[in-house]
Amino acid sequence: METFLIVSLLAFGLSFIFALGGVGAAVALVPVLHWYGLPLSVAKTTGLLTNTLSMTGASIDNIRAKRLDYRLGIPIIISSFLLAPVGAWSSHFIPKTVILAIFTLFLLFSGLMLVFFRASKFDEQFREDRPVLTPAVIGAVAGYISGLLGVGGGGLIAPLMILLGFNPKKVAVITAFVVPFSSLSGLMTYLAMGQTNYLLLIPAAIAAYLGGTLGTKVMHARLKPGAVKKFLGGLLLIMALKMGLQLFS
Repeated sequence: METFLIVSLLAFGLSFIFALGGVGAAVALVPVLHWYGLPLSVAKTTGLLTNTLSMTGASIDNIRAKRLDYRLGIPIIISSFLLAPVGAWSSHFIPKTVILAIFTLFLLFSGLMLVFFRASKFDEQFREDRPVLTPAVIGAVAGYISGLLGVGGGGLIAPLMILLGFNPKKVAVITAFVVPFSSLSGLMTYLAMGQTNYLLLIPAAIAAYLGGTLGTKVMHARLKPGAVKKFLGGLLLIMALKMGLQLFS
């Protein structure tokens, strides 16, 4: 009962805090749950289920509002959906220390992006072509990482697509649409492999969803996400340092 309560509180709290900056919490939720004592597979399935629940609503809203550029987004969606199960499946054969080392690098990358990368600098870019190969490669890499680590691939897709010259607002809509697909396919692979604990997974994911929903409402009502993102980026960099020190200690 104590584990159930603490895991649910951690999931709720982290999702609330990261939602204040408009950022998905799985990148922090997975390592924190693992540090608390959950098996890495359970922490990853919790992160993937949380991504699926939280981003589905945003995707539905974007579709209804006709904001989604299907021709640009479909190559990313397909490749990420297909590669996420590969990432999840390959985690069964990759040593845990290697996965944690990759996670450390991902935390470092995510933290630096939150602190230094500003999509607003690219607001006036309106690249209108719709290539297939490059977005598909980006989606494949993001999908594989999503399945391997149990995180959303949006933190990788968004900055790379923006740097390629695509409009940040369009990219944000595509990212919100891609994440639930890649997360769901990775999640189903972990469930098929039997690497989860439903008694912890479902309450933690629901708590994370509620925390993220509440945090998003508070953000829109009271806060400027830009300042919060810098704080969250600093937090991720500290987590990367902690994980790196543990790997080499």
